[in-house]
Amino acid sequence: MPQSDLPIEQLRSYRSHTRAPADLADFWAGTLEESRRLGSPPVVHRLSTGLRLIDTDDVTFSGFDGHPIKAWFHRPAGQAQRLPVVVRYQGYGCGRAAAHEVPVWTLAGYACLDVDTRGQGATYSTGDTPDPVGSDPSVPGFLTRGIRSRNTYYYRRVITDSVLAVDAAKLLPGVDATRVAVAGASQGGGLAVAVAGLRDDLVAVVSDVPFLSDLRRASEIASRRPYTELSTYLSIHRADVARVFDTLAYFDAAVLGRSAAAPAIFSVGLMDQVCPPSTVYAAYNAYAGPKQIEEYPYNDHEGGAAHHQAVTLAWLNKIMAA
Repeated sequence: MPQSDLPIEQLRSYRSHTRAPADLADFWAGTLEESRRLGSPPVVHRLSTGLRLIDTDDVTFSGFDGHPIKAWFHRPAGQAQRLPVVVRYQGYGCGRAAAHEVPVWTLAGYACLDVDTRGQGATYSTGDTPDPVGSDPSVPGFLTRGIRSRNTYYYRRVITDSVLAVDAAKLLPGVDATRVAVAGASQGGGLAVAVAGLRDDLVAVVSDVPFLSDLRRASEIASRRPYTELSTYLSIHRADVARVFDTLAYFDAAVLGRSAAAPAIFSVGLMDQVCPPSTVYAAYNAYAGPKQIEEYPYNDHEGGAAHHQAVTLAWLNKIMAA
């Protein structure tokens, strides 16, 4: 598993060549406005999980086009004061998991909205949210669903769900709506960056080994799924290359992050074969807010794992205390 991407000196200055579409801001403003118009307040039901130190609610909130999206809302039991909240997005193929699988953010004293991913949740952890929208021909997975148009593309729905999860989190009981962070790894890390680029009210962003970044380069150099779904699709749909990358420019974290303002911490594994380091640096170097990145020279897509988790906890604690 050698380091097979650019040398570290080039990675630290690498920039994506993907240009932001001229109507990017209007496209997302219209998408979010329409989905908010069709939405309704979140529905919250208390669960009995057997965990006496954690309170957990089953939450259903409105996502893209008003579609119902599931989430778990975890918070330390018996807290009287309003807590900062971390909105957590899942990795590729993952769902919100079981109700008793509590994220580290809640163990650290934060409320956490653990957001399901529509149509996923059948690979590494379970999910409960279907995607009611169909698709043209696509490679098995999610990366090419509806890819011939920005309007039908799968990640238009997922990114909208992710943005509106923050709306929902602010309305939940016991939340300090002025202190909302977003976090995730891999797909979740890319979604966190995208959300930060589409909102101006976050206090922190945690993006570990982010997916969905510099998608054209990723399709050309990644050696493992999911990015190989793109190259497989284009090996069959040869006439679709320009159309596909025109679509993807609206959803690329290395594009959307150029509008972000919240402080962010990133991580990268320099032997990552799933999200090549240059694509992670594309997101990091484009990110417009205050930022830092932790490099793990001998790690693949696991990045810094538990070691980095301690780093991000210490970083977030400082941000929230301030």
